Amino acid sequence: MLNLILHCGSRQADRQQVEHSPTPAGTPTWVPIPHHRLLERVESSLTATGLRIINQAHALSADRLRYFGLLEVVNGDNHGDYGLVVGVRNSHDKQFPAGLAVGSGTFVCDNLCFSSEIVIARRHTRFIERDLPGLVDQAVGRLGDLRGLQDERIAKYKQTELTDMRAHHLVIRALDARVVPVTRVPDVLQEWRHPRHEEFARDGKTAWRLLNAFSENFKNGNLMSLPRRTQALHGLLDAVCGLRPGRSALPVAVGSN
Repeated sequence: MLNLILHCGSRQADRQQVEHSPTPAGTPTWVPIPHHRLLERVESSLTATGLRIINQAHALSADRLRYFGLLEVVNGDNHGDYGLVVGVRNSHDKQFPAGLAVGSGTFVCDNLCFSSEIVIARRHTRFIERDLPGLVDQAVGRLGDLRGLQDERIAKYKQTELTDMRAHHLVIRALDARVVPVTRVPDVLQEWRHPRHEEFARDGKTAWRLLNAFSENFKNGNLMSLPRRTQALHGLLDAVCGLRPGRSALPVAVGSN
């Protein structure tokens, strides 16, 4: 089981804190969704589709305007080294819309990496409360397809060997794509050369090993920006592994009102 709580850091919050987070007053054109209402709706929809939540963690920004929930889910078809993780994201400061981030977490060290994001609504408008159940159900309905893509992606990463020169080049490209700051480049390279978890070195120097060299260094970063950074990383690695560009790296919109 993933220890998702590790990724919440100083922003860690319990359910009661999420439920008691104030929701700002809306305007005629902007109606924010309460954090806890979005979370509860997602939980209900996951359960209805046969996905069982076995672990969860929650985080709030210091001003409580931004929320990120992590839900580890299973449906009886699990892999031995990674599991399906759903991120629930919401903001009351208009920085990003409500949405789900779909990704994986490795069991050996709890590394998280999101491959896709489903935007539940492009804008919080006066119809969002009315439409929320249907929008969430539609978003959750996409999880099966996205999980299949994620499984295919990780299998390909494990098969794709990288030279040190190619890996170093990808680290520089990741720096340009704002996947990591320049201060973390030495740490990523150290993790690539000498993984602290032997499982990532077992199959040699592969794209899977490089992915986890990055994600090991994401643990102390900003959880709210993790979907953007890890989707950008997947875009780089997909190209190297011969996967179709843009297969799920960009947000998928569900609804537009």
